[in-house]
Amino acid sequence: MSRQVVRSSKFRHVFGQPAKADQCYEDVRVSQTTWDSGFCAVNPKFVALICEASGGGAFLVLPLGKTGRVDKNVPLVCGHTAPVLDIAWCPHNDNVIASGSEDCTVMVWEIPDGLMLPLRPVVTLEGHTKRVGIVTWHPTAQNVLLSAGCDNVILVWDVGTGAAVLTLGPDVHPDTIYSVDWSRDGALICTSCRDKHVRIIEPRKGTVIAEKDRPHEGTRPVRAVFVSDGKILTTGFSRMSERQVALWDTKHLEEPLSLQELDTSSGVLLPFFDPDTNIVYLCGKGDSSIRYFEITSEAPFLHYLSMFSSKESQRGMGYMPKRGLEVNKCEIARFYKLHERRCEPIAMTVPRKSDLFQEDLYPPTAGPDPALTAEEWLGGRDAGPLLISLKDGYVPPKSRELRVNRGLDTGRRKATPEASGTPSSDAVSRLEEEIRKLQATVQELQKRLDRLEETVQAK
Repeated sequence: MSRQVVRSSKFRHVFGQPAKADQCYEDVRVSQTTWDSGFCAVNPKFVALICEASGGGAFLVLPLGKTGRVDKNVPLVCGHTAPVLDIAWCPHNDNVIASGSEDCTVMVWEIPDGLMLPLRPVVTLEGHTKRVGIVTWHPTAQNVLLSAGCDNVILVWDVGTGAAVLTLGPDVHPDTIYSVDWSRDGALICTSCRDKHVRIIEPRKGTVIAEKDRPHEGTRPVRAVFVSDGKILTTGFSRMSERQVALWDTKHLEEPLSLQELDTSSGVLLPFFDPDTNIVYLCGKGDSSIRYFEITSEAPFLHYLSMFSSKESQRGMGYMPKRGLEVNKCEIARFYKLHERRCEPIAMTVPRKSDLFQEDLYPPTAGPDPALTAEEWLGGRDAGPLLISLKDGYVPPKSRELRVNRGLDTGRRKATPEASGTPSSDAVSRLEEEIRKLQATVQELQKRLDRLEETVQAK
C-alpha cells in the first residue's frame, strides 16, 4: 500500500492576517480609473495610493504609522492635469516617488519626512505622446527610471539629468504594453504586450534576446515577471477564459515548465515575487483572495502553497519591501489591500514558536544603497543589489536629497530635441508659479464645498 508523501517546505503553513480596524487607513477615496495597475505603493516610511481628485490627477501620501480615519481635507500630491495611472517608490531613496499619468508625463516627487504639502515635482519627464501607464525604477542603478506609454514606447530616463537616455519604439512593441519588469540585476527587462508576445529585452542595446508567442491562449491581458534562476512567470487566460499561471525557462520558451489553471474569474492577476523566499503571490483585481506559490529548482517547479481569502474584493494592492517587515513576528510579506474607501494591511506570516531571529526565513536582502550609478549602468556594467542583514532590524539611512542637474531649464526634459521658440526658463517658472496658485485655489474651493455639503446634511 503506497503512502502519499507531502512535500517538505517551511512555507507550507504561511497564513495571511489582516490588520485590526485601528491599523487600517480609513475614508480614502481610491481611484475609479479602469487601469490594471496596483494603485498603491509602499515603503518603510510611507504608503501612497492613487485617489479620486477633481481638476486633474493626484495621489495621497501618508506616513506609514498614521493609521485610522484620514481627514477628508488632507492635501494631495497634485500636479498632473489628468488621472494618475501608476506610482512607484524609488528603491534607493524612501522619500522619492514617480508617477505616470494620462496627461502623457512622468513626474518625480521628493516627499519630505514632515509631509509639507503642496509640493511641486522635482523633475517632469516629457516624451510620451499618449498616456503613461507604467513606471518602474531600476533595481540597482541610481536614478534610472523606466516608463511605458500607450504610444507603445518604452523610455528609460536618467532622473539625475531629466533626460531620456534609451528609447524602445513601436518597432519593438507594435501594440499596447501590458507589463514591464526588471531582472534582479537590471540587465534585462521582461515585457508583455497586446500582440500576445512576451519578450526578454536588453534595453541598452534595444535587442529582443528571447520571445514567446501566445504564452496563454486567451485574449485578455498577460502579465510577466522575472523570478529566480533565469525563469519568468506569466499570468493570463486560457481559450475558455480560465485564469492560468505558467513558469518558463527563458532559454527554452517552447513549452512551459509548469502551467496551472486557477479559476474562471475575469480580473487580471498581478504577480509579486519575493526573491528571498522564492514565493510568488498572485493578487487579482476584483478578487477577494491572494494565492501564493513556491518556486523550486526541481519538477514540478511551481508548488501551490495556500490562499488568503476575505469577504471584500480588492481594487488594488501594494507590496512592502522586505526591509519594512517585522522580522520578530516572522512576517515574510505584507500587502496593502485597497477597498473602495479603505486601505487594509495584510501580513503574511510563518508560524514559529520562537521570538528569536529566524535566519532561514530572512537571508540577506536588498538594501537601500544603489550598486551602480546611472552612468556605469549605461556604460554596460551590471551588478546585483547590495544586500543587508535584517538580524538587528532595519535601520533606515538619513534622508537623502534627490539631486537633479537641471542645466539651463527647470527640469522639464523631452525625449526629442527641443524645437526653437520654446519658452525661456523664466517664463516656465512663472507658469509653474501660476499653476501652484491655481491648485491652491482649487483645494480651498473644495474645502468650502465640503463644508457646505456638511451643513446641508446637518439640516
